[in-house]
Amino acid sequence: MKTEMDLTVGKVPTTLLRFAFPLFIANLLQSLYNIVDMLVVGQIVGSTGVAAISNASTLVFIVNAICLGVTTGGTVLIAQYKGAGNKQGQKDAIGTIYALTGVLAIIITIAGLATYRHVFSLMNVPIESLKDARDYMLVILCGTIFVFGYNATCSILRGIGDSIRPLIFVGIATVINVILDCIFVGLLNMGTVGAAYATVISQGMSFVISVAYLKRQNFLFDFKVRSFAVHPPIAKSVLKISLPTAIQMAVVNLSHLIIAAMLNMYGVTIAAASGIGLKINTFAGMPCWAIGSAMTAMVGQNMGAGQIDRTKKIGTTGLKINLLVTLISVVFVQLFAGRLVMLFDTSDPTVISAGIEYLRICCFWNSLIYAIMYSFDSFAVGVGAAPLAMVDALLDSFFIRLPLCSALSSFTMLGFKGVYWGQALSPIIPALIGGAYYLFDNWKTKKLADSDIA
Repeated sequence: MKTEMDLTVGKVPTTLLRFAFPLFIANLLQSLYNIVDMLVVGQIVGSTGVAAISNASTLVFIVNAICLGVTTGGTVLIAQYKGAGNKQGQKDAIGTIYALTGVLAIIITIAGLATYRHVFSLMNVPIESLKDARDYMLVILCGTIFVFGYNATCSILRGIGDSIRPLIFVGIATVINVILDCIFVGLLNMGTVGAAYATVISQGMSFVISVAYLKRQNFLFDFKVRSFAVHPPIAKSVLKISLPTAIQMAVVNLSHLIIAAMLNMYGVTIAAASGIGLKINTFAGMPCWAIGSAMTAMVGQNMGAGQIDRTKKIGTTGLKINLLVTLISVVFVQLFAGRLVMLFDTSDPTVISAGIEYLRICCFWNSLIYAIMYSFDSFAVGVGAAPLAMVDALLDSFFIRLPLCSALSSFTMLGFKGVYWGQALSPIIPALIGGAYYLFDNWKTKKLADSDIA
């Protein structure tokens, strides 16, 4: 089966959707790592276990965000080399990406192990859930190298126009994760730490399987030790995208961590409810993220091929599709809000009620505005203007969201609902900035690599 697509030809809507759909399913399956953990733990351990994984997951998301940010630079550069037909550039970029992510994985693991206990203290994690959160996080951090390796492989494949094989690899991991969750948490009664072991083992097996498979398929990269080398000009070009994107994703998830700390002050019930709401909202955002990722790769290939008019059409088409799929997701969540929350916790009516309120406010209002912002930011990253997306993320996450959440919760009668409203309204200004960048056409002369892509 041919898995690579040439994203510089064909009708834009059709090509974008064909490439994005496997990414959506892969994102959906990958999100099930944590959701399955919460489902199984919620049914067996209860609200304290859900709150533990919810708080730990906020920190996990930061680690994963840094990984995704770094590997996104590889996707864009490889896509531009692919569009220009430069195979040697693709090979050198792949070796550089693997080398950079390997080093970064070690650094993140060491830093995470040194700080995660202190971070949980700053987050005001409910005392009933603190030990479980720490145990869960310790195991997850020890598996960071697998997360980075897997995401580096998938980013490379996306850059060359392949969204099928990443789906296969994450599908294998998800099946393993579900089976191990049932064994470790259910049969062996290991609690939250069992869910962490299930996640790490499944991610490790997925990474090993993906590399072994590619080596047997005459892949562009030979996976020999000498090939894992940093090429300075390419590394510089990758980091032009990777650093701003990593910062962008890290600050977004750091803001979620701070928001979690705000909500923890209202007790374990609100902590568990908002954690469940965030997971469901994350699920609802999967189609939007898939379209955005597809836009980034598709824009990269077309910029590399010098197809400026087609590149602009990708931006317009991606925005329209993103608004449509996000609206469908939002309507689904609103119709089944109560049932979705009860999947995670049926024992506490107050958790269910607060979780529904989260979805009524955050999922409904935030998702549609965020879809606009994310579409324009994905376009900007694809053309090589990652700093714009980073600025938008800083505005959305820190300079608007946090002050707004704090003000609405502290100086109004809204209480924890004020935090929900602050999150819902924060992307408005960043969405306008991204739209202005797209419309003013300065991106048309954007060039990622220091030397000619071709």
